[in-house]
Amino acid sequence: MIRRRADFLAANRGLRVARPGFVLLAHPNGGKGKRYGITVTKRIGNAVVRNRMKRRFRELLWSALPERGLPDHDHILIGRDGGIGRDFAKLADELNAALTRARDGKSDPSRSRPRRGNRR
Repeated sequence: MIRRRADFLAANRGLRVARPGFVLLAHPNGGKGKRYGITVTKRIGNAVVRNRMKRRFRELLWSALPERGLPDHDHILIGRDGGIGRDFAKLADELNAALTRARDGKSDPSRSRPRRGNRR
């Protein structure tokens, strides 16, 4: 499990695959094996909701990573609003599709940041 902030920030430079319930980040970790991390922010809900979401993500990763995860990569799941009420089987299918897409090296396009105009 990934706990250091530097590892989470490093994963942000890797592949990004977005799904309705989560965003998967995959980044090579230099031979440290298959590791995972979970991020659920306060925008998602209160502590009860966030903890339930983290438990669901942890179970998804435990079942999917051993056989479908990328070798020697860090896998980060970032929770989205759509993941709270989503069916567990649907989340599992989306995670499998996201891992397959990451294995093929297909990343989603980077998010464009809004331009800052000249403010006076």
